[in-house]
Amino acid sequence: MEGMLFHAFVYLAAAVLAVPVAHRLGLGSVLGYLIAGILIGPVLGLVGAETKDIQQVAEFGVVLMLFLVGLELEPKLLWQMRGRLLGLGGLQVGLTALAIAALAFSLGLYWGLGLAVGLVFAMSSTAIVIQTLSEKGLTKTEGGRASFAVLLFQDISVIAVLALIPFLAQPEPLALAAWLSAAAGDNSAAQGAAGLVAGLPNWGYALVVLGAVATVVLGGHYLSRPLFRYIAESRLREVFTASALLLVVGTALLMTLVGLSPALGTFLAGVILATSEFRHELRSDIEPFKGILMGIFFITVGAGIDLPLLFGDFATLLGLTLGVMGLKALVLLALARLFRLRAGDRWLFALSLAQAGEFGFVLLGFCVQNGVVPTGLARTLSLVVALSMLLTPALFILYDRLIAPRLRNGKGPAPDTIEEEGTVVIAGIGRFGQIVNRLLVAAGIETVVLDHRADQIDLLRKLGIKSYYGDASRPDLLHAAGLARARLFIVAIDDRDRAVEMVDYCRRTYPQVRILARAYDVGHLYLLKQAGADLAVREVFDTSLGLGAAALRELGMHPYKVERMTRAFRRHEAAGLAGMYDLWDQDPDIARNLALQARIREHVGTLQDALNSDRMQLHDRTERGWTPPSRGFSREPD
Repeated sequence: MEGMLFHAFVYLAAAVLAVPVAHRLGLGSVLGYLIAGILIGPVLGLVGAETKDIQQVAEFGVVLMLFLVGLELEPKLLWQMRGRLLGLGGLQVGLTALAIAALAFSLGLYWGLGLAVGLVFAMSSTAIVIQTLSEKGLTKTEGGRASFAVLLFQDISVIAVLALIPFLAQPEPLALAAWLSAAAGDNSAAQGAAGLVAGLPNWGYALVVLGAVATVVLGGHYLSRPLFRYIAESRLREVFTASALLLVVGTALLMTLVGLSPALGTFLAGVILATSEFRHELRSDIEPFKGILMGIFFITVGAGIDLPLLFGDFATLLGLTLGVMGLKALVLLALARLFRLRAGDRWLFALSLAQAGEFGFVLLGFCVQNGVVPTGLARTLSLVVALSMLLTPALFILYDRLIAPRLRNGKGPAPDTIEEEGTVVIAGIGRFGQIVNRLLVAAGIETVVLDHRADQIDLLRKLGIKSYYGDASRPDLLHAAGLARARLFIVAIDDRDRAVEMVDYCRRTYPQVRILARAYDVGHLYLLKQAGADLAVREVFDTSLGLGAAALRELGMHPYKVERMTRAFRRHEAAGLAGMYDLWDQDPDIARNLALQARIREHVGTLQDALNSDRMQLHDRTERGWTPPSRGFSREPD
């Protein structure tokens, strides 16, 4: 069966079936898409020659992705990362290309061919890396930021690489004069299909490029906002969505016509609109298109793998792939050390960018067109690119399960020398622990604060908040902090498993110390209680209850009545949690614990009765500061 509908059904069905399974197994969505492509392509043969055509359309997902990334970066933030953008990115591309070129030259290959192959493999997969970093919540880490800076430079450098490739072909004797003429300044070959700039001299090409960039910057700043404001007034959601897509497609088309990377152009447009009041609306409208196109792109990569060629000489291809990834990882590790990234960020940076990228397919095709790389070698190298992309999710799994835990539990930087003891020891000084510490210090309580993030400790010291660097899960550090003589130990770290381990250790080693702990949810609260915490507090319970109370007051309910209802809710919740603990302890898996499910339904069903009965009770001494609502009370307008 053929046809557009059939192929659409096959691709979407593969994604729907394979990706949830891969995500449930902890493999990530990218690897799920790649596996789905392998199944419907080389294995089952449901798709074939149309894969390349679909891939050209799906690559627009990369364009949309970089537009959304640009929306998150204000121009001042981009200026702040200029050092890493130019230094880290430029050194990565240059050193990787030169290292591979030198290796190829030592094997007897023509230097131009070696340099072309080096430039192909120097590129990494923007699609896979940013998608995976975003899924795992690593985009805000130093390693994630450094990876993004390198990826952005790679996208920019593609322009220069496309211009350089025609000069790398080995010149024939009769064509030497033409080759020298091209090297002297004729850029028509390098610009290929860029219709608006074909045949222009270099200075003319530069003017056109600058004009295109200026159009994107000025248009995005001065024209897009009035246009979106006008369209928003129509209150037609589909027209706003069409306008957002028009902006991205138009920018990509303009960049393509002048020989620039469409991804680079849309990224620039996103940066310009990062301060716009329509930023969130643009993101919500474009995100679904980006997601599905990126998924189809990864499926086409898997479907395009040539299994006969792969298994015909699997050992050689796997060796080439691992060799390229290993060499890139060594270069990246060296640069990470040079730019003083921490150990965890260093390994994240190296492993995330060790693969070749989707631009490798484009560059290899351009190399074949210009006679730089033979067709047979290009097929092999394309397979190496695809195989490295296929192995990338496995590298992230390696980082998550082997490297990150070892770095966390390893020596790391030496902890600070703790010079004093306090009544309270606090583990974790994030957004939760800071509030607790500020309240205690303001009340005159001596505290000792520990946190394993050195950058957070440095920032707090600049703000005048006393704290110490160190892993609070280490027994020697807790002893040095004076936990044996403290009255309270407050566990306020983000890591749920480590929090339970710390509570368990403290309860066994320092039974006289009372333990207060931050819980993520009810299940975590029960685990902390089981480990020995005297009190565990859900991190969002009070703020959620406070917001609910504010909503009742906004709806006109008297503050006295709201206060009584929130107190009754709190009592009902505490009684319910205590009553459900025994059932949870029998089987923590709520999905299989039928008795606990029944108790939860009963608890939810009795809430309204509990609030109504409490409202009918008389005042108690804790409510003397409240007066009953006046007769005919109504909320005064602001």
